[in-house]
Amino acid sequence: MSEGTRQEWEAREEICQVGRRLYDLFLVAGNNGNISVRLNEREILMTPTHVSKGLLRPEDILKIAPDGTLLESANGLKPSSEYRMHLAVYRHRPDMHAVVHAHPPTATGFAVAGRGLERVFHPEMAISPGPVPLVPYVPPGGDELPESLVPYLAGHRALLLGNHGAVTYAPTLREALFLMESLELNARIYLTAVQLGHVNYLSDEQVAFLRDRYAPVAAR
Repeated sequence: MSEGTRQEWEAREEICQVGRRLYDLFLVAGNNGNISVRLNEREILMTPTHVSKGLLRPEDILKIAPDGTLLESANGLKPSSEYRMHLAVYRHRPDMHAVVHAHPPTATGFAVAGRGLERVFHPEMAISPGPVPLVPYVPPGGDELPESLVPYLAGHRALLLGNHGAVTYAPTLREALFLMESLELNARIYLTAVQLGHVNYLSDEQVAFLRDRYAPVAAR
């Protein structure tokens, strides 16, 4: 097995592992969500449509080109309908090599309520995933959604999608997964504080101090 082939197979296996974790943590359900990894400038691995992320096999993962052309589908499966969203991230964030789209229940609840998570209320939120803006609702599955993301991609690694879900992107797939987990945790913490009657936000000075202290981690 060549080095390139070995690395691709490892990426396929990691996508399956991440899919199972998303499913087990109830960040996706049924056939929801999609995952991709950019192998190089010519090839992107993508989860297929109508396959549960908890039941993925390495051979199920498709390969597409940056323009969306299907390059490889061993089982005749088709790419997720949201492949355009992934391509938009890669096109506008060349420093990112993995994208995770999921429907984390609490965070998606904020998206349905039309609320982002942009004010920092927890130290780790200042670093990961950072403030998370709300992208206004557009119909999924077409060109409208990827176009709506473009103004928000720079300076963020997590976005809430109005009435839809969330997307995270990072230099590695593991990081993109952890960003999704952190987003859902922060949404739960915030909701709990709201239910208790008060949210004590961190000041701009406190946030700046945290980012200065953890600058290597926070760098995007």
